[in-house]
Amino acid sequence: MDYKKVKTETSAVTRQKDKFYEQTGNIYETVVILAKRANQIGSDIKVELDQKISEFAPPSDNLEEVFENREQIEIARFYEGLPKPTLLAVNEFLNEEIYFRNPHKEMTK
Repeated sequence: MDYKKVKTETSAVTRQKDKFYEQTGNIYETVVILAKRANQIGSDIKVELDQKISEFAPPSDNLEEVFENREQIEIARFYEGLPKPTLLAVNEFLNEEIYFRNPHKEMTK
């Protein structure tokens, strides 16, 4: 998924808690789903950022040659401006874009 194109808030906003009960019926289950999805999103973004920054890394690491790499700084600034993974996960959950299942509930049926 391209997280750069997702239109969501970049800061925390007040939400109706009833919206979080609708899909699961349990606020704690919803929190676990959101936490796991936010971790997935965060790791995806980190891998992508590391790949882009490594393209501009100097071929040798020499402590005497410390200089600013403008490309790396611009890439880092862009990623800092993206919405946080938690906000992306909340947006996906409220738009019903997350697939989840609870194997414990399936076993009791």
